[in-house]
Amino acid sequence: MGVVIGIFGSDALMGATQVAMMMIGFLAALVGLKNGLSWAQIEQSIIHSSTKIVGPILIFLSIGALIGSFMLSGAVPSLLYYGLNILSPTYFYPLTCLICALVATCIGSSWTTAATIGVALIGVSYGFNLSPEITAGAIISGAYFGDKMSPLSETTNLAPAIAGSELFEHIRHMAWVSIPSFILAVMGFLIIGLNAPISAGSQAGIVAFVQTLDQHFVISPINLIPMALLLWLALKRVPAFVAIMGVSLLACVFSLIFQYDALLTFAGDSKVSHVIKAFWLVLFDGFNISTQNADVDLLLSRGGMASMVSMVWLVIASMMMTGVLEKIGYIAVLMRLMLKAVHSTGSLIASTMATCLGVNIVTGDQYMSLVLPGHMWKSEYNKRQLANVNLSRTLEDAGTLSSPLIPWNACGVYMAGTLAVTTVAYLPYCFFNLMNPLIALIFAFLNIKIIQLNAVNSSLPET
Repeated sequence: MGVVIGIFGSDALMGATQVAMMMIGFLAALVGLKNGLSWAQIEQSIIHSSTKIVGPILIFLSIGALIGSFMLSGAVPSLLYYGLNILSPTYFYPLTCLICALVATCIGSSWTTAATIGVALIGVSYGFNLSPEITAGAIISGAYFGDKMSPLSETTNLAPAIAGSELFEHIRHMAWVSIPSFILAVMGFLIIGLNAPISAGSQAGIVAFVQTLDQHFVISPINLIPMALLLWLALKRVPAFVAIMGVSLLACVFSLIFQYDALLTFAGDSKVSHVIKAFWLVLFDGFNISTQNADVDLLLSRGGMASMVSMVWLVIASMMMTGVLEKIGYIAVLMRLMLKAVHSTGSLIASTMATCLGVNIVTGDQYMSLVLPGHMWKSEYNKRQLANVNLSRTLEDAGTLSSPLIPWNACGVYMAGTLAVTTVAYLPYCFFNLMNPLIALIFAFLNIKIIQLNAVNSSLPET
């Protein structure tokens, strides 16, 4: 896979990586057959592994429909319009990180944050003639900080449940590492923003961008209602697929009411059959617009379930590979070998982090990167009299934060598809996701904020 990414670069996810995964699964299956497994056993493992991705696949496809409907309804164009009039190019990167952190903390979802505020901020970066790769890094940094620190987040609840720690104690313990990492990330984006060259014609480009939006859409805060509703549904823990598809259909209704001229232009005719066909098109093939501004056309002409098909292919290939590798014992052997490297608290935490990263790479599943290492290392933490919050924090530091940095991981696939920036391109700018594990390792080897079991027990009230 490394060779394929090296050869194809940012185009690797369009098919080359998928073929590499299928070949890995095929070669691993030959090893399993040679060692006495039957093909039926291997195939059953592939099927079992693949059942885990049905939910994410439905969400991928529904997000494609959501993006297309948000374009047609005027939600994204309105956010772009307001963002270009309010935000400053100099402070855009750090503000993007802070805004996404705030939203993700409130709703507990990095995915929803990226699909709503994130998509709009990517558009604003194009309007400012700024780097979409750096913007994507700022969005993911903020979204994953908020997701990690929110008591509403699934991973933030899963990690302490596996490790045996209490939720809010887990969040407080993470704060010692996550807050300094986030501050450094924001400072990094601020330095980039202050030193980013602003071309002489950028202001004229922004004016032209805004004028084009105003000419082709009815700009109004009302257009933001579907987006606000989606954030509210996420806060209320409504199932993601139900919320996203419901809001997508609502956005289509909004386009009929508030963007009638844009809808007719997209449909090509005012006949009822053509309007209905336009709704179907925007959901499965995305939105298309033709203006005199090439930047606006490039940015808004996107979305649709079809745009996510290559990502679905990637996840299916990943699960095929994972099913075979798990069945032949590849993952178990790696974990046993890593136990031999544990000689201190620092090396234990480093090994746990390496295991989380390895499971994320091999399985492409964020939840597996918390569950497998959590079960594997829990007894070792207890043997060394280390409090469970050390394990739960480490699972999040490595498992949760590395997931969007791996091109074939479900989170990496989602972020690349939603933000329209490849994983390899935005990875160097995910400052929070990169800094947090490093600071956690420094804390581990220097024995900073490593809590012992007796310290936890002594703090409990007498009964």
